[in-house]
Amino acid sequence: MPRVVRREKKIAWMVSTSLGVIIVATAVLTLWNKPLFDDYLLYATIIVVFPPAVLDYMEKRWKKAINERLPDLFRSIVQAQQTGMTLPQTLEEASKRNYGPLTPELKKLVNQMSWGLSFEEALQGFEKRVDTRLVHESVPLIIEASHSGGRVEKVFAPIGRLVQTINTMKKERIAQTRPYIAIIYVAFYVFVFTIILLFKTFFIEMSGSPIVGLSALTSQEVWRIFFHMTCMQAFFGGLVAGKMGEGTLSAGLKHTVILLASGYVTLKMVVL
Repeated sequence: MPRVVRREKKIAWMVSTSLGVIIVATAVLTLWNKPLFDDYLLYATIIVVFPPAVLDYMEKRWKKAINERLPDLFRSIVQAQQTGMTLPQTLEEASKRNYGPLTPELKKLVNQMSWGLSFEEALQGFEKRVDTRLVHESVPLIIEASHSGGRVEKVFAPIGRLVQTINTMKKERIAQTRPYIAIIYVAFYVFVFTIILLFKTFFIEMSGSPIVGLSALTSQEVWRIFFHMTCMQAFFGGLVAGKMGEGTLSAGLKHTVILLASGYVTLKMVVL
């Protein structure tokens, strides 16, 4: 999975938002008070959310792969230092091995040291580039261990075990929250099919009749109300799924896109 930098995410948000605004403006000018107006608003929402959702997914996959390979890196550092190699030498040796997406970052670190950058500065640059919580927590410990001297491998061994434990706990948490994410999806589709049943069996027959003291509603007006309710349920349900499953609202963008697209297709295929 390729690395995604913040600049790419900002560009994706700017481009997708600009396209969304153009679509909305076009819909307002040409389709106002027409049935297709709501469809174009939905298209604009999906276009705005989809690119950032893809990049966020790619970034999280990349960071997950980095975190999963950190314990292997620390174990190899411990083994190399037991043979008498210095810490910069162990990192240079590690950069020649395959640690997935971690290997290119290690090579950059080694290249920076070969260009005259100090070990500490190169390691801090590595920390900024990778930008994962585990790396942020590990790098200061590595720097302090290099300053203290002595048997540095005694520091790396517990760090590796700690990182492995944290990765295991994250996997367990994700496994525990999956049923709740599934409940959000099931609740959404139950909501959609309940709307379909109500619309086809009740509201079409009641079309044109007064409803609880309100003015008469046509079937098209009832359909628009249900359509808006479905979109709201999909948008916020996806964000909640991301927050529950991965701890961030941005992680819910992919769920939002899936729910919006599938809900729209279902309503169009069954109702219209």
